[in-house]
Amino acid sequence: MEAHVSPSRKVWKRFRKNKLAFGGLLFIIALIIMGILGYAITPDQTPNANTMHLQLTNKKPGRTFDFLIVSKNKNIRKVNFFEKMLYGQEADFKSIPITSYRESQGKVYAREYIGDDEQAEETSYLLVKGNNRYTQTFWLGTDVYGRDLLSRLILGIRVSLSVGLMAVLISLFIGVSLGALAGYFGGKTDAAISWFMNVIWSLPSLLLVIAISFALGKGFWQIFIAVGLSTWVDVARLVRGQVMALKEVEFVEASKALGYSTPRIIVKHILPNIAGPILVVASANFASAILLETGLSFLGFGAQPPMASWGGMIKEHYGYIIMDAAYLAILPGLAIMLTVYAFNLLAIGLRDAFDVKSQNISV
Repeated sequence: MEAHVSPSRKVWKRFRKNKLAFGGLLFIIALIIMGILGYAITPDQTPNANTMHLQLTNKKPGRTFDFLIVSKNKNIRKVNFFEKMLYGQEADFKSIPITSYRESQGKVYAREYIGDDEQAEETSYLLVKGNNRYTQTFWLGTDVYGRDLLSRLILGIRVSLSVGLMAVLISLFIGVSLGALAGYFGGKTDAAISWFMNVIWSLPSLLLVIAISFALGKGFWQIFIAVGLSTWVDVARLVRGQVMALKEVEFVEASKALGYSTPRIIVKHILPNIAGPILVVASANFASAILLETGLSFLGFGAQPPMASWGGMIKEHYGYIIMDAAYLAILPGLAIMLTVYAFNLLAIGLRDAFDVKSQNISV
């Protein structure tokens, strides 16, 4: 006799057969790991990867430069690994890019890098104790402020995924609550909530987010609320329809006859039966939230400088698209596109795995 297979295992088996959706899930997991590791894997481990070398503005990917440490600050506190991973380590030295170096009579003589076609005068510096030189390769080049582009792209993962996660949680809380109330009670409750949903639905998402941002102010934490408050209607409409269909079935009627409270019936008997469709719309909303966040950052309402944000990086460099440094805007744009595509693939895979279109709700 064939062993009993749980519904969750059946869903996972169907999901794995969808190669594109499974690939999207693996890509999202890789992003999550990179986002968690953060500063532990970035070449520039200073807070916000904000080390600027204006002499190195817009350098091509793969360029390597020598640096001379010209001073050290002993007052900088050294942090442990986990604190460094989360918040970065403030640099305890100041350095400059150089093209030549020599030591003589306790001093260092170096030529500062000022451009590929120019050569600076040789300048003397005090010899710093310990290692006073290092080499750094900018694998994806540098931005308009001479910062490492790879480090800022990695830190941008945190902004996009955290905004997407928090916005989805807020939208799920509001959408599931209002949708369940409207679908279960019907009548005037349904009419009032449906009217409110239609009003929010009629407003363009980006304009609504901008309006909420104006009311709450610019900042990183305000984005969570603004994006969450603009993406809950999809969830509410879905939950309302599903609850209306479910509230008449036998097991709900039996729960009422047994005297169970309304919150218990909704939370323990109805909502678990519509978890599949909710997960599908939550995945799609995650992609929408990332697009809204990048749009906000591009317009200046999202994550504020020097925080690394993909939308902010496009804003800083979109003028270079018609020049020889188009990659400065293309790379963060590609990161946005691949992330949103991965979440859309995940939503499609979940829809097929849960068989949302043709599912039969049962006890």
